[in-house]
Amino acid sequence: MIRVVLPTHLRNLAGVGALPAVELDCAATRRSIIDAIEGAYPMLRGTIRDPATGRRRPFVRFFACGQDLSHEPDDQPLPEPVAQGREPFLIIGAIAGG
Repeated sequence: MIRVVLPTHLRNLAGVGALPAVELDCAATRRSIIDAIEGAYPMLRGTIRDPATGRRRPFVRFFACGQDLSHEPDDQPLPEPVAQGREPFLIIGAIAGG
């Protein structure tokens, strides 16, 4: 079971109060986790990645084990602590401004 941390606005949109967890039938990658989240919460389709291209939305970042994985390949295996459910996979809305 992989624990996922979503920004508050996405948890509200999905109607989940607690942090969601997903079960995977394949290797834990960014793509497999987001596929599972969008499958469980269809209202989130298009909020994390562009539905046409599959690319991460601007101002969305991915973190695991203290590492920014936003620019890593979608199919790169995630760190073992995330795959084993010991550490969460974080989807963070970046803040911009000046």
